[in-house]
Amino acid sequence: MPKKYIVFLKTVGRSWFLILVVVILIVAIYNLLAAIIITIITIILFALSYIPSLFFKNRLLKFLKKYYRIQESDIIKDFSKDNKKVRDILFELSQTQDKKDWLIILLNGSYIFYHNDLVVKYTELYQKGLGEKEIFETLKKVDIETRAEIKKIEETLKRNNRLKKEKD
Repeated sequence: MPKKYIVFLKTVGRSWFLILVVVILIVAIYNLLAAIIITIITIILFALSYIPSLFFKNRLLKFLKKYYRIQESDIIKDFSKDNKKVRDILFELSQTQDKKDWLIILLNGSYIFYHNDLVVKYTELYQKGLGEKEIFETLKKVDIETRAEIKKIEETLKRNNRLKKEKD
């Protein structure tokens, strides 16, 4: 019995918009003013449903800025949201990071966030003409784990036009 009830609720949940349109049309036949009021309330509730996602994005960014380097898996552990939502926000932030002071890279299918201080330090080392190995040895102290990260940071900074000069 409870399983049939759950299946019914899932079916209603999937087609809630169609059910709402039918209800509004039926109400409009009998009382146009009530149908207009229901439609306005629905539009307001629909618009308000986007506000929590905006707050979550700002909260996530504020959380990320506390760390010099943090991986996607650590972010997901600290936030109770589902993996897909966190990953979607990280993707969105990585696509719009060209004028930001922080950096997000995608390495081996996982996002990694780097704080402004680390990006500035990398840029300074790069402009001094240090190679990938020397930069890696220097930044290893702040949890850079592989030389692939150094290479990906360089690629991302170049793609976003954030490296001032080419190496000699």
